[in-house]
Formats: sequence, C-alpha cells, structure tokens
Amino acid sequence: MSPDVHHHRSVSVVVDHAHELDSILGSAIETLQLSAATHPCCGILVTREAAGQYTVAHDESVPFGLTHQRIA
Repeated sequence: MSPDVHHHRSVSVVVDHAHELDSILGSAIETLQLSAATHPCCGILVTREAAGQYTVAHDESVPFGLTHQRIA
C-alpha cells in the first residue's frame, strides 16, 4: 500500500485597488481548484490577512469542493 500524500498549496494575494480584488482572488481560487482536481483532499480557504492582503490555500477544515472565507 502506498502512503496517502496530499500536496497542500497556498497563494498570497496583494491588491492595491478594490476593483482588482474579485478578479485576482478568482484567479488564485481557480489555480487551487485545478490542483485540487488532481489531488482531491480538501477545500479552499480564503483568509483576509490585512487590508489588501489575502491567502488562498487548500485547507483540511474545508470540505472538498467548497470555498470558505475568514478574517485573520
């Protein structure tokens, strides 16, 4: 039996203007969705770290196929 290996990724997002936010976060989420399709294990968590700073990451607390948001 081979070990169950999960490849958790994260993407840091920094935006200077609010009108950029949806597009840039959408691209980051799409990137992680594509890698999750290859190695399904968990969902995606978008965390607002500070004004204009976000982390988009695979997170085991989020069910596969879902995206959740939180403020750090």
